[in-house]
Amino acid sequence: MKLLKITALSLLLMASYNCKEAKKEAKEVSEEMEETMEEMKEEVSVEKIAFSMEPKSDSNVAGEVTFTEENGKVTMTATFSGLTPGEHAIHIHEKADCSAADGTSTGGHWNPTAEPHGKWGIEAGYHRGDIGNFTADADGNATLEFSTDLWCIGCDDETMNIVGKAVIVHQGVDDFTSQPSGAAGARISCTGIIQ
Repeated sequence: MKLLKITALSLLLMASYNCKEAKKEAKEVSEEMEETMEEMKEEVSVEKIAFSMEPKSDSNVAGEVTFTEENGKVTMTATFSGLTPGEHAIHIHEKADCSAADGTSTGGHWNPTAEPHGKWGIEAGYHRGDIGNFTADADGNATLEFSTDLWCIGCDDETMNIVGKAVIVHQGVDDFTSQPSGAAGARISCTGIIQ
């Protein structure tokens, strides 16, 4: 009988110990899963800001611009109306100040790396604001999408941070060679990039 009690007590202690170990392992697995989920959330974080364009230089050019940052890349999506049919230049300028009637309060092209003006991606150099040209249809409407890993939204790197800058649409075409701005003509639409 004593042997039976000792055996039962031993089994009870073993079961209790195994239960504690199982709980401990379950807690560790749960903590690991939470850490993994947090890492996944950080990797998939998306920053999005949107703005309305306002007409400048007595134009009727309006539009919407959205910047989305995801996985280290910023995508600019824009729609415009009120343009003359054909090509127009679009740039990011150095100041988010659209107060001047002709848009000149935005300053020159955003050029934090002190490069010459040029076509985006060329070896000779280009401004971080040198987006390029887009085409308006016969009704004066246009859509543009541009992506780069050389921009960020609100980061600490001033050579990448687009916040505090402005989007400018020009009446003419960027020739990619004239310094410092591509001879793109009047500034006909503007918005400040403010977070």
